[in-house]
Amino acid sequence: MRLRNVPGSREEIARSRYVVQEDVMKEKRGHWNEVFGNDHPLYIEVGMGKGKFIAELAGRHPEYNFVGIEKYSSVLVRAVKKREEQPDLENLLFLRMDAEELPEVFGTEEVAGIYLNFSDPWPKDRHAKRRLPSREFLARYDKILAKDGRVEFKTDNRGLFEFALEEAKEAGWTLEACTFDLHNDEEMVQGNIMTEYEERFSGMGQAICKMVIRR
Repeated sequence: MRLRNVPGSREEIARSRYVVQEDVMKEKRGHWNEVFGNDHPLYIEVGMGKGKFIAELAGRHPEYNFVGIEKYSSVLVRAVKKREEQPDLENLLFLRMDAEELPEVFGTEEVAGIYLNFSDPWPKDRHAKRRLPSREFLARYDKILAKDGRVEFKTDNRGLFEFALEEAKEAGWTLEACTFDLHNDEEMVQGNIMTEYEERFSGMGQAICKMVIRR
């Protein structure tokens, strides 16, 4: 994935009070309730992009806490700028980190739910382990997810979705809900929040796939 570099993005992220910085984030493991100052359930989005989905979700659900995770500074800085326009959104923070480190940042059963939206498909077979719905990442989610927690995955990539379904099955997860055409599924589309990619692809007539899995 080729990203346009945004000059000064790392510096801007380092100054933001909405970003938990890399040098202290691992110290928060098991104590995210203290970071937010309450005992509300914690939900995370892994690979949040520009943050549209999780910001809207946080706005709809002030009774929950949310952490948006993004690896690339040039992408995260755009979410930070939008967050600065929503000072009353007190239940949302960001992390710049690689998702491989999730178990080092969140404690056992600390996360109530995980969202994966339009993740990088890593199309080459040798990169399968890097795909966020792969069994390798499912093992990481298993370490931090509450016993009754769910992983929700949306994508326009049919091949990646079929891969995700097979990985969940092989890893022993239970498929709770599934659709290959979210926007025409009356039940699963209820309450749906669209990401930037979802708006673009659905506007082009592409079907959106979604699955919900639990352990």
